[in-house]
Amino acid sequence: MDLNSDLGEGFGAWKMGDDDAMLDIVTSANIACGFHAGEARVMRRVCDRAAERGVTIGAHVGYRDLAGFGRRALDIAPEDLADEVLYQIGALDGFARAAGSHVRYVKAHGALYNTAAVDQEQAAALVEGVRRHHEQLALLCPPDSEMLHAAMAAGVPAYAEAFADRAYTPEGRLVSRKKPGAVLHDASEVATRALTMATTGDVSDAEGGRLTLRADSLCVHGDTPGAVELAERIRAALTEAGVPLRSFV
Repeated sequence: MDLNSDLGEGFGAWKMGDDDAMLDIVTSANIACGFHAGEARVMRRVCDRAAERGVTIGAHVGYRDLAGFGRRALDIAPEDLADEVLYQIGALDGFARAAGSHVRYVKAHGALYNTAAVDQEQAAALVEGVRRHHEQLALLCPPDSEMLHAAMAAGVPAYAEAFADRAYTPEGRLVSRKKPGAVLHDASEVATRALTMATTGDVSDAEGGRLTLRADSLCVHGDTPGAVELAERIRAALTEAGVPLRSFV
């Protein structure tokens, strides 16, 4: 099982999360590319640290929305979205290659992730931006989503992920962050949830039902309060259960 986290989300003097600590725990790093968060100095530093630790580097692309942290849906033309996705991947790949590594996969952030999960047009534009950079560049997607279907149709390698620290609707979508209980903070609960996801694919939804989410990667958000402890507990639970930890690509 792969364990990924959204990192590099600081901007200038503003620090978000503990990137260095998380890079000692995760196997893949989704690094912000400057549109929803991050900037050149942060991108360089996190790519350097990831390469030093052998952590796989992924481009965490989003809408051009620094003020809203990429969590506001934007009405953007598909061709423009494809270009902006390509632009972000290229920017991060420059820093990754300078560090002796390269971008191995792409993951959408926030509103783009949620929109492309259900909107065919936005999903196709996201996938096109990825394909234009490299047709074998992988895309990390929600299971059974429009994003996953678009990637498969375009011949782009697609892998499914599940969120250990987020609540799910009965339909298998993420509960809106505007609703209470959308983000999970109890370390024991999150670790148990992650282990169940990794071994059986089962997870409880927000209404007490059961979902099956077959995932290649588990995500714990780097900006969640107590993220380092959550990630440590997840890694320990998986290791103790004999689940091998390695990047999905």
